[in-house]
Amino acid sequence: MFLLPDGTFWIQLLNFAIFFALLNVVFLRPVGDAIKKRRAHIDGIQNDYERYAAQIAASRSEADAKRAAARRDAEDVVAKAKAAAETEGAAHTAVAAEKAQVVVDAARNTVSTEMTAARGREDELSQALARTLLERAIGSER
Repeated sequence: MFLLPDGTFWIQLLNFAIFFALLNVVFLRPVGDAIKKRRAHIDGIQNDYERYAAQIAASRSEADAKRAAARRDAEDVVAKAKAAAETEGAAHTAVAAEKAQVVVDAARNTVSTEMTAARGREDELSQALARTLLERAIGSER
């Protein structure tokens, strides 16, 4: 009762071969092709992702370099403008100092002239002041 090679065995073997061939044509080959296409699609997406990630990194580093260059340029412009403003401010300060010195010198001359005039009239003014005080003192006793 073991397996005896009779006609049933050969028919079953033929039936299995036909079933396997049909299974291969209907299921295994299309599923294998679908898996290959899916794997190719996933690999393509992965490659695209890696390529885009590299492009993003390159763009970011380029943008960082441009920002750094722009900052340096802006700092240079600000430094030049600051230096120009300081120079212009110093020039305005010098002009204002000269004008102020002229005004101070004129005021000193005026004060000096008035002091000289007052000192020249010192006796006359002191006499007038003494008379005024005397008149007030005498006038208040009356």
